[in-house]
Amino acid sequence: MLPKDSLKIYEEKMSKSIDAVSADFAAVRAGRANAAVLNRISVDYYGTPTPIQQIASIASPDPRSLVIQPWDVGAVKLIKKAIETSDLGINPQDDGKTLRLSFPQLTEERRKELVKQIHKYTENGKIAIRNIRRDAMDVFKKKEKATEITEDDLKQVEKDLQKLTDDGCKKLDELLAKKEKELMAV
Repeated sequence: MLPKDSLKIYEEKMSKSIDAVSADFAAVRAGRANAAVLNRISVDYYGTPTPIQQIASIASPDPRSLVIQPWDVGAVKLIKKAIETSDLGINPQDDGKTLRLSFPQLTEERRKELVKQIHKYTENGKIAIRNIRRDAMDVFKKKEKATEITEDDLKQVEKDLQKLTDDGCKKLDELLAKKEKELMAV
């Protein structure tokens, strides 16, 4: 008989894949200012790629803008350059001490591009979950070959893994639907 926690490892891995997709979604802007859009941008700060959050404070004075205030004034130009070269599509205004990002209303075309992007993130998440299932099955098939588990145990594990996979994919679809609705709302 298989211990129940033998599947726990794979369940946690699948959960981490879902969390990763969720984090990707947070970085996709939906017309409102959200500091999470800066999470993926690193600044070459004294030769080290550094997240903006580690070298500056980020505030949202109104729903359509972010203000970035670096602790080291010399980093303003570095942060500005990093944002301009990113795929964010926003040009920061620089007053020498702070940077202001103004988020324009999304166009229909840009919304559709972002929806395609989140579909890609979701599909990558599903692929990761399926890969985890495949790896787990390989492990359990080897155990069955080595007579550590029975054929019935293997069949039960296969059912349990398929259920975990289906549940994970369903969660990703729910996240996708929610984010897509958020993006398409005018």
